[in-house]
Amino acid sequence: MTASTTRCWKKLKQQLLLLASLLLLAQAGLCHAADGIVAQRLQLEAQDGALSVASRYRITLPAMLQQALQQGVPLTFRLTFELTRPRSSAYWLQLSRWFEPTASLSFKLSHYGLTGRYRVTIGGLSKNYASLDEALAAVGSIAGWKVMDIGDWSPAEQQQLRGRLRLELDLGQLPRPFQLNALGADDWAMDSGWNSIAPSGGN
Repeated sequence: MTASTTRCWKKLKQQLLLLASLLLLAQAGLCHAADGIVAQRLQLEAQDGALSVASRYRITLPAMLQQALQQGVPLTFRLTFELTRPRSSAYWLQLSRWFEPTASLSFKLSHYGLTGRYRVTIGGLSKNYASLDEALAAVGSIAGWKVMDIGDWSPAEQQQLRGRLRLELDLGQLPRPFQLNALGADDWAMDSGWNSIAPSGGN
C-alpha cells in the first residue's frame, strides 16, 4: 500500500512540474509576442492618377531596444510597399529598379536625455513627443503617401491593382557595434511581415 501511494505521489509531482513548466513557457511566449509590430490599418487608394498608401501600426519595443534608445541610439524603421499585381507591371518595376521595392519610407526614432523627449523624423520633417508611446504611434503612420504614378494605366489595369506593405527595424542603420549585437538576436528582429493590401472594393 505504501509503495503504491509513493508511486502515485511521484507521478503526481512529475505532472505538476510538467504543468508548471508549460505555464512558464506559455507566459514567456506571450511576453515575447507582446513585443513587436502589428498592422492596425492599411489602405491602398487609386485616385487622380496616383497610387497612395495609408498605414498605422502598433509597435511595442523590447526592453533591450528601449535601453538602447534611451542611451542615445536612434532606431530607424523602414516602411516598404511592393506592387504585386498586375504581375507584368510589378515585374517590370522590380527589373527597372534592379529588384528594389516599389517605394520605401524611413522613420527615425530618437530620444533626447536632457529633455526626456522623443523625436520622429520622416525625411526632412521632424516632430517631438512627450512619451515613448506617443512617438511609437507615429512610427509607420502615414496618410496619402504616393507610392507610384498610374496615370497612364488603363481602367482594367487599375482594377487589378494589389500590393503588400511591411514595417521593420532597419538594422543596417544602427551603429556598427549594435549591428553586430543584433545578429541572431530575436529582440532586435522587429518586423511586421508582409501584409497584402488592395484598394477599397478590390478582391
